[in-house]
Amino acid sequence: MSHDAPETEIVSTYRIACDGGEGALGHPRVWLQIDPKTGWVECGYCDKKFIHEDAAGEADTSA
Repeated sequence: MSHDAPETEIVSTYRIACDGGEGALGHPRVWLQIDPKTGWVECGYCDKKFIHEDAAGEADTSA
């Protein structure tokens, strides 16, 4: 069974921070590193998927 990431964001850097984006209801801020080989990374807390703009055309974001 596969589940889609709840949110996807195209980013321009390979190192990004995620805090859940909901203020006090979010999660602790974590720094994530996008692997240039895959072009994306998912947050371990909220499953948000960050895709580097160089890989955006190659990453499968469909269901």
